[in-house]
Amino acid sequence: MKQRVSLRTLALSSVLILITGCSKPEAQQATEAPAEVGVIVAQATPTSVATELPGRLEPYREAEVRARVAGIVTARLYEEGQDVTRGAALFQIDPAPLQAAYDSEAANLARAQANLSAAADKLRRYADLVSDRAISERDHAESVAQERQARAEVALARANLQSAKLKLDYARVTSPIDGRARRALVTEGALVGEGQATPLTVVQQIDPIYVNFAQPAAEVMQLQKQIRAGALEGVAPDQVRVRLLLPDGSEYGRGGTLSFADLAVDPGTDNVTMRALFENPGRDLLPGMYVRVRLEQAINRDTYLVPRNALLRNAEGAHVLAAGADGELKKIAVTAERLQGPNWIVTQGLAGGERIVVENAAHMAAGQKIKPVERAAPSAQAPAAGNPEAGVQARTSASGQKG
Repeated sequence: MKQRVSLRTLALSSVLILITGCSKPEAQQATEAPAEVGVIVAQATPTSVATELPGRLEPYREAEVRARVAGIVTARLYEEGQDVTRGAALFQIDPAPLQAAYDSEAANLARAQANLSAAADKLRRYADLVSDRAISERDHAESVAQERQARAEVALARANLQSAKLKLDYARVTSPIDGRARRALVTEGALVGEGQATPLTVVQQIDPIYVNFAQPAAEVMQLQKQIRAGALEGVAPDQVRVRLLLPDGSEYGRGGTLSFADLAVDPGTDNVTMRALFENPGRDLLPGMYVRVRLEQAINRDTYLVPRNALLRNAEGAHVLAAGADGELKKIAVTAERLQGPNWIVTQGLAGGERIVVENAAHMAAGQKIKPVERAAPSAQAPAAGNPEAGVQARTSASGQKG
């Protein structure tokens, strides 16, 4: 009897142990709190609407240096590719024949001045004699004419001498502007200026420097429609900001200004020609270089900045995870235009106030519950003149898709 009781007691104990062992993890799971996860509250942030266009750099000023007198080039006086100042000597043309011509004209001037002196003396004498009726009026009139002719010959000789002096000075070819002198187009010993103004080199001023580009007329019209409809806010022409993307994909460190926008559409290309000006103190930008121009022409005040690690992508497109009032995550499809620093610029999908997961978003899924912990939201000041750190929304970028 005692043995039966012991066996029954042992069996009941085993069952209780099994029940207790199975129910303990379930109790722990039931009482386990949701994990704390950082979130930001979505809030509208104004960003610039930008269009990326192909462009080409052009010198601010360009002067073709030509020979203005005929002669033999005797020396090149500059290093090719060096910066020169206005008036700096670039080439020397043989001055010997020009010096001889100058000396000849100087002699002609001296002779004309001597003739004028003699004619003036004769006129003074005849003026006294004609008053005493010692000579005829005709002789006096002839002396007046001779003096005037001699004076004119002096003026002509002086002008010829000045012309000869200019030609002698032109034998030393100088730079007409400040800039960088390119390679020489002639060498010592070349005959230049014979019948035409021979090009010798080119001087280019590249600080500042222009970038020429064109925007399709259809894009301009679409932008104007959006501004008139109130979807975008227009920017004054003098406040339009321009950025350059270099051939290696990097952004040039200095912003530019829009200096010219044509008032007519090119009938051959259906584009509006534009030009922007950039400072180039380091000579990093070179004429002829192809670049991408980012033209910021309007402001969109209904965009949202979402940290890069908070934006997720799958086959359906871009989306974010947002925590509801009960902490349950839901997926929100968004359209992300482009990156602005560490943040995506989202133009569609958010209405403001959503609590977006910004920590470990890639390891979470819709339906999961969390305990939201609010973090500091990314911010950008409204784009305006004098505020280079404002956000930029690119119209031509395809970084995101509609989910």
